[in-house]
Amino acid sequence: FFFFFFGFGIGFAFGFLSDPFSTEVKPRILLMGLRRSGKSSIQKVVFHKMSPNETLFLESTNKICREDVSNSSFVSFQIWDFPGQIDFFDPTFDYEMIFRGTGALIFVIDSQDDYMEALARLHLTVTRAYKVNTDINFEVFIHKVDGLSDDHKIETQRDIHQRANDDLADAGLEKIHLSFYLTSIYDHSIFEAFSKVVQKLIPQLPTLENLLNIFISNSGIEKAFLFDVVSKIYIATDSTPVDMQTYELCCDMIDVVIDISCIYGLKEDGAGTPYDKESTAIIKLNNTTVLYLKEVTKFLALVCFVREESFERKGLIDYNFHCFRKAIHEVFEVRLKVAKSRKVQNQLQKKTGAASNGTPRVLL
Repeated sequence: FFFFFFGFGIGFAFGFLSDPFSTEVKPRILLMGLRRSGKSSIQKVVFHKMSPNETLFLESTNKICREDVSNSSFVSFQIWDFPGQIDFFDPTFDYEMIFRGTGALIFVIDSQDDYMEALARLHLTVTRAYKVNTDINFEVFIHKVDGLSDDHKIETQRDIHQRANDDLADAGLEKIHLSFYLTSIYDHSIFEAFSKVVQKLIPQLPTLENLLNIFISNSGIEKAFLFDVVSKIYIATDSTPVDMQTYELCCDMIDVVIDISCIYGLKEDGAGTPYDKESTAIIKLNNTTVLYLKEVTKFLALVCFVREESFERKGLIDYNFHCFRKAIHEVFEVRLKVAKSRKVQNQLQKKTGAASNGTPRVLL
């Protein structure tokens, strides 16, 4: 493809702006699995932009590592990386406290290894967690599939899916739902999988999807994503199916925009930000498709796929985008009101000594 147009501006800061309601309880995502299954590598690649090849030199995790990813990202949650040798029967391991505040539990299985032991640990982990918190989303990453053929990938996924669900059925726990993803840090599948995990924790997701559906239907757009620029996780998309190649192009476009902006979008003294309210980009592909990126908030970007003939009505698209952006900001204003109400409620609970056992959700 070739570049058609880039626009830059130095607006408000790109980075962490203190949230007056940051004391609210943030949802927790647990990364669990056997040793050397790739848990830490996933976290480093997705949230720290580490090169996949660099993860080969990571040391094995020997303690629980907790990280708050909201300091540079739009979505706000904690991610806990557990060592593979964790013992649920150890009296010092307070699994009730950990699972009680968990929104999603990601169990990573090394697809290139004998996964019988991993399936046994998955069953133990899921049953323990479900007894404490029935609202947890259970996600299974069938990882390191880059070394498998397409047929082997499908067969491995089918086998793991069958065995895991059979184990739950034998234990009388058919109501527990497991979601399965084929992942690798060497392509965009890990970002796609994490996007699906995070979306389940966003209570405003139906509203965002509806806004995107209205936007594309009135603008002649084929596909639209709402991206968290930092992590390249898409927090919402319209109701049309997601194609992996389309998602990869969007991720590449975000990288290009940020890289070019860092070179040409900053002031001579290096001040300013690479992504702000004036950021926009147009890339024309060689298949008569146009990629169009527009800034929505300091952390979010709307990336659209448009046919060339539809893009001739750019004025209409921009007007509809203005309406869409305004609606998104109204959704966030509601979020601040809800967060403020929760803060007051939490303060009252602390005074009265009450505690909530519910699972927090990602608040936009």
